[in-house]
Amino acid sequence: MGMHTDTERCVRAVQSKDARFDGWFFTAVLTTRIYCRPSCPVVPPKPENMTFYPSAAACQQAGFRACKRCRPDTSPGSPEWNQRADLVARAMRLIADGVVDREGVPGLAARLGYSTRQIERQLLAELGAGPLALARAQRAQTARLLIETTPLTMAEIAFAAGFSSIRTFNDTVREVFALSPSDLRARVPKTNSQATPGALTLRLPFRAPLNPDNLFGHLAATAVPGVEEWRDGAYRRTLRLPYGHGVVTLAPRPDHIACRLTLSDLRDLTVAISRCRRMLDLDADPVAVDDQLRTDPVLAPLVDKAPGRRVPRTVDEAEFAVRAVLGQQVSTAAARTHAGRLVIAHGEPVDDPEGGLTHLFPAPEALAALDPESLAMPRTRRTTFTTLVRELTDGALNLGVESDWLETRARLLTLPGFGPWTADVIAMRALGDPDAFLPTDLGIRRAAQELGLPSTPAALTARAAAWRPWRAYAVQYLWATDSHPINFLPI
Repeated sequence: MGMHTDTERCVRAVQSKDARFDGWFFTAVLTTRIYCRPSCPVVPPKPENMTFYPSAAACQQAGFRACKRCRPDTSPGSPEWNQRADLVARAMRLIADGVVDREGVPGLAARLGYSTRQIERQLLAELGAGPLALARAQRAQTARLLIETTPLTMAEIAFAAGFSSIRTFNDTVREVFALSPSDLRARVPKTNSQATPGALTLRLPFRAPLNPDNLFGHLAATAVPGVEEWRDGAYRRTLRLPYGHGVVTLAPRPDHIACRLTLSDLRDLTVAISRCRRMLDLDADPVAVDDQLRTDPVLAPLVDKAPGRRVPRTVDEAEFAVRAVLGQQVSTAAARTHAGRLVIAHGEPVDDPEGGLTHLFPAPEALAALDPESLAMPRTRRTTFTTLVRELTDGALNLGVESDWLETRARLLTLPGFGPWTADVIAMRALGDPDAFLPTDLGIRRAAQELGLPSTPAALTARAAAWRPWRAYAVQYLWATDSHPINFLPI
């Protein structure tokens, strides 16, 4: 069971206002009927007046309202959903990606290969709320964000947040926040309206510490021209989304990630935020990760020097897999050139008034139609490329947030030209497996040698058993011993 069942530990976290546990559980106060995050600045209630829930949705279902001071709905998501591989975690990743809003609970069940009843039962048991209630809590959160940060009309907000009618929108907001939508907006201090019409400016929260160097350094150093760029201290990229497309600008700040989003369809807001959080690994629990890695005397100094490294991931799993194949046995620069050519030839053009982005990365369907002879790469890699694209288009290979990590990795290894390195890098950065490991990677073997760790893949894997289940984070710390540009924030 989750942390919310350990009452003593929860009470301690609330009494010490420990922000690390925000998003892990929620405190509902029996006397005031409101729910808070553990770090709420208000004087903690008496322990006998506290009860704990695993999700905001469970608090709402039990009749509690969100605290107006600590805004529990804006805490980072529970780190559990990205570090676990079971059914509940996969369902939660899909709900965050907006699947219930787009395809209903039957769509969620179909993607996971279980009956709707099994999924409802498991989510209820673990989160105290079923998929509809969880999706509704998420809609309420999106609505509040739009009410407070944009000049959109209430009708536009209801639509963008995924509500079926203005009435449901009004009722839900009132029920969750104990304020009407217009009251919520009236509480926001008046500031100048946003410079670019249609651009939404948001803050993405994370658990501290966060080291932005390798995270943004990696994304900037491998950026595909036209699809991604580093501009004025921010990473920018185009997004392919369920209803349309978007452009996002992400910049590290001391206590949040500044995010600017321009969307062709506002209904994509929840998905866009969820994918950007995933790409930057913002729901991670860096304290738990670093504490575990510090138990190895070789890693301890690396962690102490720059704690809070995240695993740079992706906003588009299929795109990442294609790029991993383009990057096989070539330099970072050559991989970017290959990908850039594909983008110009097969990507869909987009407008970017704020910068130099020109295209969406081509969808697998567009890549499936290209002539393999036009690819400037060795014949064997061409086969690897065309097989991957075919598997992605016909659905034989699923790299989505709901995929089973072990099964998918095994499937990748059956494809021609997919060795352990390619499968593991996809597991780490596209699937999001926090324990993916790259013992055959050249940079890792060099770092291992330098640090006096065993450098043969088998011996290094044996040594790395002590780093589980966080080997993907160990990879970031080992890579950071090198002077490659992926490890530094571009100036």
